[in-house]
Amino acid sequence: MDHNKLALPVGTTLDRFIMRKQEDFPYATGELSQLLRDIALATKIVNREINRSGLIDIAGAYGNRNVQGEEQQKLDVIANIRFIRALRNGGEVCTIISEEDEEMIQTGNVQGKYVVAIDPLDGSSNIDVNVSIGTIFSIYRRVSPTGNEGNEQDCLQTGTHQVAAGYVIYGSSTMMVYTTGNGVNGFTYEPSLGEFFLSHPQITTPKTGAIYSLNEGNSNEFSEAMTAYVDHCKQQGYSARYIGSLVADFHRNLLKGGIYIYPATKKAPNGKLRLMYECNALAFIVEQAGGKSSDGRTRTMELEPKGMHERCPLFIGSTELVEKAEEFMAREYEAATAAALK
Repeated sequence: MDHNKLALPVGTTLDRFIMRKQEDFPYATGELSQLLRDIALATKIVNREINRSGLIDIAGAYGNRNVQGEEQQKLDVIANIRFIRALRNGGEVCTIISEEDEEMIQTGNVQGKYVVAIDPLDGSSNIDVNVSIGTIFSIYRRVSPTGNEGNEQDCLQTGTHQVAAGYVIYGSSTMMVYTTGNGVNGFTYEPSLGEFFLSHPQITTPKTGAIYSLNEGNSNEFSEAMTAYVDHCKQQGYSARYIGSLVADFHRNLLKGGIYIYPATKKAPNGKLRLMYECNALAFIVEQAGGKSSDGRTRTMELEPKGMHERCPLFIGSTELVEKAEEFMAREYEAATAAALK
């Protein structure tokens, strides 16, 4: 008997993978590796809180509104605290910006070389109905000298300056997907061992797909170009799939092919999603997986942030679908430009 069959290998853990890949960083000194581990630790804690939320009364509204004007859920607050605490204690981050906080969060780690932008719990309105939710994060190298607190210049960098980005999806299984600019890898959490294991190596998103994801309940607020593109998707026989959790919709389309859209509308001419906490991170990931992301005209990661909570439209997913959507948006822009010149 082959004794190895009695104890098959369980796979590569996230910690081991990070250590092996440290050499990919041109300035590898261990800090970024430790930072990724700190995020993974906070993820495990948040995963525990989510899984028992219905048992210990931490589901439901908290009673406050965040800086975005949205009603906070209790788990929004808990996740925000957990991630901030892990990043502060880890020592590698000088400053954090969070979707849940109006101002920059100084960690006290003035020697920290990194800045983190985070949406601690995306899709929190789905918590009470047991639908997949997630965490999204971006990591930047600070540009100010160490020895001082981070500043706005450190925080408001374009997405092209990200050194790492990722998301966690808390669903039928919990997965962490991240990139450091050398491809995209996904890790599935094994709760009995308390470890993330490599389950989706070198993720590549299909060049095209047959899924479009957007909230058609806002269709009365769409521009003519956006309406025309939705009609095009229907004429092509695409399937409409919209969960209402950005991470969940993005994750499905990343693996299966498709496009996620949150366009500008009459009520929200700048879109709804946040450039620093959501769009840049997912744009980095999708590009590393072979896809594309833009605001309809400009590459997402080249958009210049003017504020920490800036919003932007988002067209993200399979390259061919995003480029087709950009064609529709370009026609509208050209028409508007021509009209303005008359």
